[in-house]
Amino acid sequence: MNSTLCTICMRSGSQGLKGKNIKLINGKPLMYYTIKQAIKSKIFDNIVVSTDSKKILAKAKSYGAEGWFIRPKRLATSTCSKILVIKHALKESEKFYNKKFKFIVDLDVTSPLRTSKDIINAYKNFIKKRGDVLVTGAKSKKNPYFNVVEIVNNKVKKVKNLKKRIFRRQDAPVTYDMNASIYIFCRKILINYRTVIEALERGVKDKAILFEMPESRSIDIDSAYDFKLVEFLIKKNKTKIQ
Repeated sequence: MNSTLCTICMRSGSQGLKGKNIKLINGKPLMYYTIKQAIKSKIFDNIVVSTDSKKILAKAKSYGAEGWFIRPKRLATSTCSKILVIKHALKESEKFYNKKFKFIVDLDVTSPLRTSKDIINAYKNFIKKRGDVLVTGAKSKKNPYFNVVEIVNNKVKKVKNLKKRIFRRQDAPVTYDMNASIYIFCRKILINYRTVIEALERGVKDKAILFEMPESRSIDIDSAYDFKLVEFLIKKNKTKIQ
């Protein structure tokens, strides 16, 4: 049987939207949605919270998550890689539960529109394809081969170019926006790399999986505008934990 750990990482100091992890959205703290989705999926041996805040930890535990450690300050900065935080949670969990986890699933609190079915289907996809790492994303609104530009030496240039010139977005290669909703790692991949992109580009090659999610469930809250938009959608759809 595959032993699977779910990590839910929340730090107290958010630069984009202050206190967003415990900010009420439709009457519930933002973290509530992700914790309940994880529980409802019924695929995890343990659901562990990593945070630098005793207040966040206590609130998360009241909703059914597990937590007994406070993340070190060095892992609670805005510049710290997410993988380093997940690694620390894995290490603490294996020590506490006295067992090794084969798979680690990280759920980002700022993606409350995902459903438990998204989690289940991503996990099944990962297991079926024997992946090393899985990320989730939605088709990009803008395409770097067609209508995304950068400034290089004071010149405006398209980010990506093809040998054959294209004149319609439909003719460009399909690209995806990573939505930070669900990450799945084999233990060996999580341990050996420092960032998700590094793992995707250097470590796993054909064993890297993209699980596509619809745009409607791919909003990642990083600003007050994002928060209001998600709250509007939750209220409009009378969203329950799915």
